[in-house]
Amino acid sequence: METVELSINARPVHVRTVRLMIVTSVARLNGVGEDILDEVRLAVGEAFSRAVEAHVRHCPDEPIRLELTGGEHRFEVTVSDTVPGDDPGGFPAAPDADDLEYGFGEGAAELGLAVIAGLADDVDISATPKGVQIRMSWPAEAQAIV
Repeated sequence: METVELSINARPVHVRTVRLMIVTSVARLNGVGEDILDEVRLAVGEAFSRAVEAHVRHCPDEPIRLELTGGEHRFEVTVSDTVPGDDPGGFPAAPDADDLEYGFGEGAAELGLAVIAGLADDVDISATPKGVQIRMSWPAEAQAIV
């Protein structure tokens, strides 16, 4: 199982780069079909946009972590921010709209997460003392040989 790991500056201009160049290239290399490639790009774009917005408001100098993993018939993307939760220990019991809102317009974080859930086969959202992590995965054929 190969993993591509990147740390990317939290700038809105990078959302397009992540979505169109990085995710598209790595997904294709890992056998993601063209029929679901748009779903992959949109879901990752939503997750990365949410992380950028959170970083811009709370820790603009910290990078966002992106992990893309190809495995046995699955392609997985994890977007991790470094904005801790709101409780005193920095670790909310479970991520909910308040924990993930970070000053977005009312309901924007919930809507983005609903879009991600509708586009990815499997989604896991977890809050840690170091931030929020969104893991998404899709089916993939055998890895392409490069």
